[in-house]
Amino acid sequence: MTQQNNNKEILKLIKDYKICFGTDAGKNILSDLSKRCHEFVTTHDKANSHESAFLEGQRSVLVFIKNMINNKKE
Repeated sequence: MTQQNNNKEILKLIKDYKICFGTDAGKNILSDLSKRCHEFVTTHDKANSHESAFLEGQRSVLVFIKNMINNKKE
């Protein structure tokens, strides 16, 4: 795959994320994910590094989605 095709695919994905999460249903889902995926709370668990990694994994998916929908490229 060429760099140009890869860039086109990324731009298409950004557009698709914005469409999906720009709807009322998408906004509701994103709000729910923000609560469930620990957007504004620590994911660190002193007693359990595996739990910390699991929670941070959830949070990183939410951060990725938000980065895609807030991306200025199109």
